[in-house]
Amino acid sequence: MEHLHLPKKEDRLIYFGSTNPLINKTKPTEKEQMVDLQREKKDFFFHIDHVGIFNVSHPITIESSMKPHVQTTIGTFTLTTSLNRDEKGINMSRLTELLHEYYEKNWTVTLRSLQSFSKDMAERMKQRKSSVSVRYPWYYEKEAPETLHKGMVHANVLTTMTYEHEKGWKASVGIDCTVTTLCPCSKEISEYSAHNQRSIVSIIADLQHDAEWPESFKEQLLHIAESNASSQMYSVLKRPDEKYVTERAYENPRFVEDLIRLIAADLYEQAWVRSFHITCRNEESIHLHDAYAQMSFQK
Repeated sequence: MEHLHLPKKEDRLIYFGSTNPLINKTKPTEKEQMVDLQREKKDFFFHIDHVGIFNVSHPITIESSMKPHVQTTIGTFTLTTSLNRDEKGINMSRLTELLHEYYEKNWTVTLRSLQSFSKDMAERMKQRKSSVSVRYPWYYEKEAPETLHKGMVHANVLTTMTYEHEKGWKASVGIDCTVTTLCPCSKEISEYSAHNQRSIVSIIADLQHDAEWPESFKEQLLHIAESNASSQMYSVLKRPDEKYVTERAYENPRFVEDLIRLIAADLYEQAWVRSFHITCRNEESIHLHDAYAQMSFQK
């Protein structure tokens, strides 16, 4: 074993770039005396629509009409405000401070609480407009269709709330979930059997200003996606359940085009939905590619 002759740790740190702190420091150490570049006022040429912080991970509490009714999960936040033309920047630390204040108050993330949060954010930052967006995994209990064995399934939920001083709030909600589709063409041309695929459905819905906003939006969006698929996905399946799922998928074949149009029809019928954007991606079991469809609709 080779014996190394290492310099002392202090010398090693200096060797790799560390420097000694300045002895005669001239800049103030009190916050009130420090220069605040973000508060500089002059013409900076452009108004900015959104400026803030992105990809902030934070624990949150959510509620659900499906078990578990209350759960703690991890929210990924985007927090932004507008910025006037005559202001250099915003104090971004205030955004995370506000998030932690709400957390300490044991807040539950709902459409109503996000309204309050977005308004508080605009007022604290002294801006006319603000936006909070949070994405989180939502876990819910699901029973197998025949044996009723229980297991946990999850979907990813997105909520965005925008506040504007003159106009109030705008909101959009979304979900990413997984369903089963069975190929109609395969069923039609084969003497027996048909190939199926795991399908990823993504829905974003803008909410109507004058409608009652449902706190159960995630459950409703999940139902819309699952009820139009060939079959649902489960975490626990015994043989009677597998027979049920296989036969149900065979009885309800869906092209990716069929699935996205059926989902669109259900969204169109929801009074609380103003517009929507849908993507459906089928992870094919007999092709090397995926089948894909996307559409947007404004009511």
